[in-house]
Amino acid sequence: MKKYRVGIVGATGMVGQRLVSLLHSHPWFELAVLAASGRSAGKSYAEAVQGRWQMETPLPEQVKPLMVLDAADREGIAGAVDFIFCAVSLPKDETRAMEEAFAKLEVPVISNNSALRMAGDVPMIIPEINADHARVIDAQRRRLGTRHGFITVKPNCSIQSYVPALTPLMDFEPQAITVSTYQAVSGAGRTLADWIEMQGNVIPYIAGEEEKSEQEPLKIWGHLNAGRDTIEMAGLPRISAQCIRVPVSDGHLAAVSVSFKHKPAKEQILERWANYRTLPQQLGLPSAPDPFLIYKEEDNRPQPLLDRDLGQGMAVVIGRLREDPVMDWRFISLSHNTLRGAAGGSVLTAELLCAQGYITRKEEGGHT
Repeated sequence: MKKYRVGIVGATGMVGQRLVSLLHSHPWFELAVLAASGRSAGKSYAEAVQGRWQMETPLPEQVKPLMVLDAADREGIAGAVDFIFCAVSLPKDETRAMEEAFAKLEVPVISNNSALRMAGDVPMIIPEINADHARVIDAQRRRLGTRHGFITVKPNCSIQSYVPALTPLMDFEPQAITVSTYQAVSGAGRTLADWIEMQGNVIPYIAGEEEKSEQEPLKIWGHLNAGRDTIEMAGLPRISAQCIRVPVSDGHLAAVSVSFKHKPAKEQILERWANYRTLPQQLGLPSAPDPFLIYKEEDNRPQPLLDRDLGQGMAVVIGRLREDPVMDWRFISLSHNTLRGAAGGSVLTAELLCAQGYITRKEEGGHT
């Protein structure tokens, strides 16, 4: 198959680097454009990330000579790609303006940023959970005045450790959830080597994270309204979150307690987790893990070091399911925050939108 031409805006940051490492040999996507701030523009990618390549794998040889474009050159980038991934570090109003500008140039935007997550006509997708939310793209295109351009966003990385584990249980009507997340330093774009304050330490605060962890799941579990022009938030469950930074390189762990209107049996929960296969697995999308949810029977699992890379870092690993003396059930769950929670989740979303026909190659879709 002819590959889709892809750009990464914000290619030199940690999520951008992870996208480069995932896309350089992707079966559907060809890296056509790498863009970053004016400080990196005009340099080869190897020069732009020299001394700050943070991935565990070497910088791919075929990417090294690619010239980095200025992210402000929107028309130049738009003319060279079928769609972009956006992973920039800008104030929210500037991020929103940038992403909408690309969309209005008829470029689909797969965003790793938070600026538009709660916009009613911008789908926030975990492909295994709410692929149907992509239907709101038609309304967004009407608002933007585009035929092909649109924006979709990925959720906060922390919620992807526990929302997937709860989703197969939604027909038991969860009423209340308490969750504490233990989040790796890579979620802040840092490493243990360069964040001296985190070595042997825990920081019990991550700015804005608890609000995201309490609100974003309700959009994921929401539904399109009757007019299919906005996503309405779910009313339940109520969520109380505490988010803690811990001295771990990669992998966000969640400790979850949940009460249900109709309490399921342990066997029912385990069966739901074992059999949860949805559209990405059914379509055989390249980045879709199969299985998506993995339950570990050992008392001391999941652990970031042992389990974060299961399913090529795209699986969600669950363990320690047991009755809760205050709520109904409690468990531990884990996801790789820069793969499932960030770059990998964005790539899987792009694969889904290509398979659904929302992203087309320019010669196929009649782009101008």
